[in-house]
Amino acid sequence: MAPLVMERVMAADAQGADPKIIVLDDDPTGSQTVHSCLLLMQWDVDTLVEGLRDRAPIVFILTNTRALPPDQADAITRTVCHNLKLAIPQAGIEEFLVVSRSDSTLRGHYPIETDAIADELGPFDAHCLVPAFFEGGRITRDSIHYVMQGGTAVPAHETEFARDSVFGYRHSYLPDYVAEKTQGRIPTTAVERFTLTDLRQGCRERLMQLEANTCAVVDGEVQADLNRFAEDVRAAAAAGKRFLFRSAASILTALANLPPQPVAPTAMAQYVRGGKPGAVLVGSHVQKTTQQLAVLLQEPGTVPIEVDLHPWAEGITPEGRSQVLTDVLAQAATAHAQGQTPVIYTSREELTFKDINTRLAFGQQVSELLMDIERGLPPTIGFLISKGGITSNDTLSTGLALRTARLLGQIIPGCSVVRTPADHPAFPNLPVVLFPGNVGDESALALAYRRFLGA
Repeated sequence: MAPLVMERVMAADAQGADPKIIVLDDDPTGSQTVHSCLLLMQWDVDTLVEGLRDRAPIVFILTNTRALPPDQADAITRTVCHNLKLAIPQAGIEEFLVVSRSDSTLRGHYPIETDAIADELGPFDAHCLVPAFFEGGRITRDSIHYVMQGGTAVPAHETEFARDSVFGYRHSYLPDYVAEKTQGRIPTTAVERFTLTDLRQGCRERLMQLEANTCAVVDGEVQADLNRFAEDVRAAAAAGKRFLFRSAASILTALANLPPQPVAPTAMAQYVRGGKPGAVLVGSHVQKTTQQLAVLLQEPGTVPIEVDLHPWAEGITPEGRSQVLTDVLAQAATAHAQGQTPVIYTSREELTFKDINTRLAFGQQVSELLMDIERGLPPTIGFLISKGGITSNDTLSTGLALRTARLLGQIIPGCSVVRTPADHPAFPNLPVVLFPGNVGDESALALAYRRFLGA
């Protein structure tokens, strides 16, 4: 899921370049359907100007708000929007789209982020929920959102994602989901539905009739559905309508309209530094990640290194933390020296906490440990695979301390590869996989690993 702000600043009949697509991503995995663009880990005005001036038609700002409490998510979203107001004219951008992308399994700070964007960049004629993400097996039919599991379309509220300890929900029928998340501020009956039939017949006229920030929910079963919808949205926006979207990544494919990525997924081994073994860092605890981890650890050349989190739930001393870090790095260094790939993962059971803030604070402690581990990895690793959305965001912004990174493309569907700059002080030109926790089948993580090996 994720919000998309349509902002047309040129007259409807003006001619010029395609609009710049500006993506606010609440974790770093929203770039999983595009390539050859910049990811920004900071959002000061100068960094935003650099991203806006980049040659690619799309740029991503990694806010990581899904890992934060609601008040912080609201504050960061507002700050980014404020700085964009300053950066856009400085970059000479005349026509643009602003996109704030979120999770395709309906987890995230909705409606907090859409409300903040509406306050800062509104008013809007409508805000639309478009959670379909085809590469990850998420489709929406008759306004019901589904997650494909074992070839079966399962209503999202029946999956483990709906039981998330921070972002849980009870409804897959999107009008009911909206009513639930807005606590009745937007009732089910007030939500406009754009079905597959509407999209395939064309819905420009209906879009033109929306006003006063009407909430709309949008189906999507194949990419062509959102391609057609994007055309109608562009046409309505060019005629003066203004829209805010809460959508997943697949709508970005339609908006960016890029050619195939320069290096095919099967040829990604050419980015590996010196043909050396890499490292895998696994923070995500969802069941799919656990299944993928088990398959990966059956691959030749992998060495399992578990970080047991159970003692951390009750609190851990600085000395205890230091010992864990020392032990893990020693094991990783030994594996690398023997030509093997250390697979460092947190214990698989999800712990319970008294409230959401305690859960988020614990997650922050674990992330800080993982980033210390990442910084201490052998400097000659050939690649890095980061498993989990929050883990991947911290990998880029904290572990590698990047200001920007260039997106190369996808190594498997839904899993992006970025590369660190040539002047990075610790890991220059390191290819890094941003692997969401809930993407791919059981063999997907192992497949990404094998492709880096050239197998």
